[in-house]
Amino acid sequence: MPPEDGHRVLCHLNDLLAARGMTVAALAEAVGVTPVNISVLKNDRARAIRFSTLTAICDVLGCHVGDLLSVDPAKGEPGP
Repeated sequence: MPPEDGHRVLCHLNDLLAARGMTVAALAEAVGVTPVNISVLKNDRARAIRFSTLTAICDVLGCHVGDLLSVDPAKGEPGP
């Protein structure tokens, strides 16, 4: 399985944006990145994120990294 397909990190950005009534474009502008970069993260297609970007997203959304990202423990575990 290629590494980009095998990760189990889930991004909850869509839920956080909805809860705050914020758009991808508004978050991108506030963070200082392109809307495409935010969209890639939001759609679980990101392979990496800079700590500075992660920090800025959390600052703008008023959340913690654990609110934004989680690891799916079941995805990828071998079955019985």
